[in-house]
Amino acid sequence: MTPNAKGALLALVAFGVFSTHDVVIKVLGATYSPIQIVFFSVLFSFPLATMWLLRDQTSGTLIPRHPYWMMARTIAAVITGFSAFYAFSVLPLAQVYAIIFASPLLITVLAIPVLGEEVRLRRWLAVLVGLCGVLVVLRPGQTDLGLGHLAALACAVAGAFASVIVRKIGREERTVVIMLYPMMANFLVMGALLPTVYVPMPIEDLGRIAIVAVFAWIAGRFLIGAYNAGEAVIVAPMQYSQILWATAYGAFFFAEYPDIGTLIGSSIIIASGLYIVLRESRSKTSNTPVLRTRSRPETGTSLRIGPSLWPRQIRRNPPKS
Repeated sequence: MTPNAKGALLALVAFGVFSTHDVVIKVLGATYSPIQIVFFSVLFSFPLATMWLLRDQTSGTLIPRHPYWMMARTIAAVITGFSAFYAFSVLPLAQVYAIIFASPLLITVLAIPVLGEEVRLRRWLAVLVGLCGVLVVLRPGQTDLGLGHLAALACAVAGAFASVIVRKIGREERTVVIMLYPMMANFLVMGALLPTVYVPMPIEDLGRIAIVAVFAWIAGRFLIGAYNAGEAVIVAPMQYSQILWATAYGAFFFAEYPDIGTLIGSSIIIASGLYIVLRESRSKTSNTPVLRTRSRPETGTSLRIGPSLWPRQIRRNPPKS
């Protein structure tokens, strides 16, 4: 098996596990507030995070070198986590994915003021086409838009902003600092709000939340392996396989079937995203903000390393030719 084929396969497994993770969130969301789900997800992620932290031998403290950017990223990650969990609870899985797939398009736009990235006409057109795809999914005026749609959009925007910040400060901040602060913020913020929404949880539901934490961890490890094995231009588009998982899981578990608008809009968003990925992979001048940050929007509920920080590991374990 070639390195790129291995990377693509590992990425497909990773995003399949992530999709299963989202099914569990949707099941729990029928009974519990996203605040409660996020809080316990973080709580169960701490043992896994501790194991990873003990292996981090990078010298330094937990004090960020860029406190204001770190604060902005932490706030964005908290918003992303709450919004994603709420959207999965109330909307069909395929519709949530279709909207969240706009995040890489937004990364391209936000990279201009934050990273000084140059975006040429063709990529601008691809972004505009992709955002039109979002409108096709939402169909304002024809569909009753609710808080779930707003939450999915907030997840895409906040997730894109958090990813671009990581690209800006990731080379100077310790990975543990970048990843630990959103977890701590979620734990404190959701913990403070928990008494207002708390519903007693039987042991089986606590087990389901533990599964959410474990699945996020497993999927993250597979994704790291994918980027270590293959090129980003091959691995990154595997994210779109989640729409297939969402369609299958939605039909099997929730009797959800994506309508024609969701399918057409998803196709437009995916096509524009693929164009940007391929365009950037051929560019000699681009900072490749999408490729370097392309993954699921980080929710701050588990200690998950994003692609922006993986080059440090890849340099130690370069792909075999």
